[in-house]
Amino acid sequence: METELLAADERGIGRAAEILRRGGVVAVPTETVYGLAANGLDVNAVRRVFEAKGRPENKPVSLFVPDIDAAERFCHVTEAARRLAGFWPGPLTVILKRKPCVPDVITAGGEGVGIRVPDDGTTLALLRRVDFPLTGTSANLSGRASTRSAGEALEVFRGRVEAVLEGDAPGGVPSTVLDLTGKIAKVVRLGAISSEELAKALGMVVE
Repeated sequence: METELLAADERGIGRAAEILRRGGVVAVPTETVYGLAANGLDVNAVRRVFEAKGRPENKPVSLFVPDIDAAERFCHVTEAARRLAGFWPGPLTVILKRKPCVPDVITAGGEGVGIRVPDDGTTLALLRRVDFPLTGTSANLSGRASTRSAGEALEVFRGRVEAVLEGDAPGGVPSTVLDLTGKIAKVVRLGAISSEELAKALGMVVE
């Protein structure tokens, strides 16, 4: 497989969207690290992401969406989740109860699915060009460091994915992951957004 390097312009984003619609995988920038994007509703496409990373399918994968309204198609958006939408686009992943359209391979069989709106103009433009969510797993081989540039992503995933979309991912602190599927808001991973900030936005205690 030949891996294309796509410019972060209208033509490049259009080509990336075409590849994704055909079930391909594209490495994309985010405000933290590069991610591997595929159609999150296409089981075969998601499995190709796991294959590219060398990652077992017993680990869940989050989904990228362009905004909170788009998330309603794929999960049950609660009032609490809407209160957190002010952190988006940004490094916050919110776990919500999935709808039947989200395949088991995304959630590793669980009922919760992680939703995030990445703060990167190129990837947001790509999300608005397709009518499905994109996988939001980091672009790295399993157990290795995440890639932070188009060059790094191309070096690691050449021949493993169809394309790499140009951009820069500055790294830094990863996204905070908050589980809202239960009665209590629970931090699964503390990252760029603090528990205090989340509690203030929610108006409730965060564990």
